Amino acid sequence: MVDQNRQAREVPQNINEEYYQISTEILASFPKYRPPVDLFSFREDIKVLAPYCKKGVRLSNEQVEEVARLCAEGDLFVSRSDHPIYSRHIVKQLDLVLQDNNLKESEIADICIRALVMRFTDFNGQPVKAVFEPLYRDVMVVTEYIWQDKHHINAFVRRLFRRHDPARHAINTMTVGLWLWLQLVSDFRRKDLDRMALALLLHDVGMSKVPTFLLNKQGPLKAEEREKVLLHPLVGVKLMQKMDMAFEELLRACFEHHERMDGSGYPQKIKGPQISRVGRITAIADSFSAMICEKPYGQAKDPVEAVKELAADPQHYDPEMTKLLMSVFATEGFGRFVDMDKSLDEPL
Repeated sequence: MVDQNRQAREVPQNINEEYYQISTEILASFPKYRPPVDLFSFREDIKVLAPYCKKGVRLSNEQVEEVARLCAEGDLFVSRSDHPIYSRHIVKQLDLVLQDNNLKESEIADICIRALVMRFTDFNGQPVKAVFEPLYRDVMVVTEYIWQDKHHINAFVRRLFRRHDPARHAINTMTVGLWLWLQLVSDFRRKDLDRMALALLLHDVGMSKVPTFLLNKQGPLKAEEREKVLLHPLVGVKLMQKMDMAFEELLRACFEHHERMDGSGYPQKIKGPQISRVGRITAIADSFSAMICEKPYGQAKDPVEAVKELAADPQHYDPEMTKLLMSVFATEGFGRFVDMDKSLDEPL
């Protein structure tokens, strides 16, 4: 019988650079008899990996047992070149990213974003509690990862989408808003982080009730069409209240993300300090996300251009927050950006 508590074997660093050391939880997510990836076993005698089986090849019962043993002993690996296939299983069981110590920070961010896109798209199409629960669980995985080290948010910022759809906009807004919030608060509880992430992600949930043809309309909206769009903050609040998710941060994000510092926003036309910090953060993150994404009715702006435009508009946006955002984007402080749209388009 395999000792499940046995520690994974240490292997040369160059191997971990090119291969994943599979955990028992990840292995359990694979089809039992036909692994979807090439498997490799670690040869202790010569300190190298040897091919064990090819992807899709059926294993015998004896091989299934041997694979389980190799995995429990830390001797089972998969090539990082199979990352898209490997990711498919973790995307559907996102909590596994917290159990796999061999995933790189960039890989974790990529997997988390893919999972959120999948879950949010489902929820946006059917905004009911049963569909919300998987999204909620995955957001909790993301916040746990950021709770471990708040700098993990930077890998998410490097993966901002540049094409618009409801899920991409929601995730962009959550990412930028969380980054801002983490710079502004020095002492917070895990519960605060959870609520802020959910609030930012769901700020535009009321738009799920706006007809798609209005969202994609290229010309100006008619008065009655515009009225439907302007109601989405209130619709979002009511939706989340029905799901017993009406906590303060979420209500503020839904209701205040179109308010402006000079009172010219909607729906309440409040201004300055009347707008909560959550509302001001969400307004900036929401506008920034809209500006950098290509839409049917408008071209995308470069992120640096967008943040400079926001910073030059203190009448509408909190100047302290926009300057903070500009200080990083303008100096390329986040490092090299990843084309997440292209990555998402590639089939897993």
